[in-house]
Amino acid sequence: MTFSTTSTAIGSAEDILRRAAQVPAIQHFPTLDALWERFAHIQLQHPELVSSLRIATSRRGEPILCYSIGRGRRSHLIVGGVHPNEPIGSWTAIHMLESLIGDPELLDRLDATWHIVPSIDPDGGRLNEGWFHNSGDRNFYARRFYRPAPEHQVEWSFPTSYKRAYFDRMLPESQGLMRLIDRLRPDLYVSLHNGEMGGVYYYLSREVPELYDILTRIPHSLGLPLDTGEPESPYLESYAPAIFGTGTIADAYDYLEGLGLDPTTMVGGSSSSEYAQRYGTLSLVAELPYWSHPDADDSTPTEERYSDLLRRTSSLMRATGERLTAILTAAEPHLSLDTPLLYASRVFVPMLITIADTDAARAVLPESDRAATVAERFGCEDLVTCFRLRYGGMLLRALDAETTAGVAPAELRRLASEMAELYDGWQKDAAATDTAEVIPIAALVGVQYGAILAAAAHLAEAQE
Repeated sequence: MTFSTTSTAIGSAEDILRRAAQVPAIQHFPTLDALWERFAHIQLQHPELVSSLRIATSRRGEPILCYSIGRGRRSHLIVGGVHPNEPIGSWTAIHMLESLIGDPELLDRLDATWHIVPSIDPDGGRLNEGWFHNSGDRNFYARRFYRPAPEHQVEWSFPTSYKRAYFDRMLPESQGLMRLIDRLRPDLYVSLHNGEMGGVYYYLSREVPELYDILTRIPHSLGLPLDTGEPESPYLESYAPAIFGTGTIADAYDYLEGLGLDPTTMVGGSSSSEYAQRYGTLSLVAELPYWSHPDADDSTPTEERYSDLLRRTSSLMRATGERLTAILTAAEPHLSLDTPLLYASRVFVPMLITIADTDAARAVLPESDRAATVAERFGCEDLVTCFRLRYGGMLLRALDAETTAGVAPAELRRLASEMAELYDGWQKDAAATDTAEVIPIAALVGVQYGAILAAAAHLAEAQE
């Protein structure tokens, strides 16, 4: 489908842009209890339209439900909470369901049966609720941040078997999502993600040139920049500015192996999107920042060589990882509480050094001998800030849990104080250079919602 720039028909570009701009004002993110209550209330009010199915039970015993609406020919699956520190999708899921209920013509035009999972990882979501009411303050957010270790992320705990890489330790939540994908064989699969700082970018599981223009127009229409700097992983294929292929575990493995690194230390489970590809599914991810920065979309060359940029920021990343590793190593003999925060810290802290090794290896590649753009410089520098705030905050939370519970010996209390002082310095440094703007949540939901509509409209047209 080629999106018309003049038509106002349902599913046209102008219609999608209009709908994306009509998301009501939102002040904060919903807690997990509020999210469950909202969906249960919607179903109670519209039993003739909305049904629900329990698809899994979380590791801590929480029922996970999928809500369905429509009787169209295609099957579309929308899943929130695949990373529990990314709650923009909570409102997108709510708005998606309420829009389909309130607009029978839209439901009919898209000719699909929609299946929406509000959150696939409620346990992880609850560990982030401390910042949901104040997401605009980056330091406040990071101090209360939680992200599971990769093997405990629903998104990255699908089976892997490639060369020397093997993973089969699926979570109950991942097993539930796998069974749902197997049952639905979705035409469209959207895992609801978001980033933190910069601009908007997308992932697609295959090239769909008809979508590129509308996907870039949606954020621009809402005043958001694209993120045209560093991709999250250097091996990802670029389809268009700020639109990338999702990539596979095989892609990651081969790239790391080509750099002379051991991929088995960095490759784990596959993604839910990669799993869905076996059914010919079009997967879409819209990555959205809480805070926008103009440098994220600035392709102006700088005076710094890209290779030098990688060396400089990898050195900073290594120093960060080494400092956190020293504190964690010293604390280990005194730790008594096996919390998710501690488990994740034990994985992410050394991973910072691995990331530094990867970027240092990239710096010597011939293709790195060029001018870095403003967007690339911003992306590399902010990644260091992001990981300092994220994973320093998680380690501090893990140490604080021991002191709060009253089980920390004197040496552990001293290390917690040292970590707090280090983290306070990082937060002050981040605040001193922070020129980003807080993005209204409604605009972020509008981008995600508009992207879903665009993909669904394209599939409806292509399969007629």
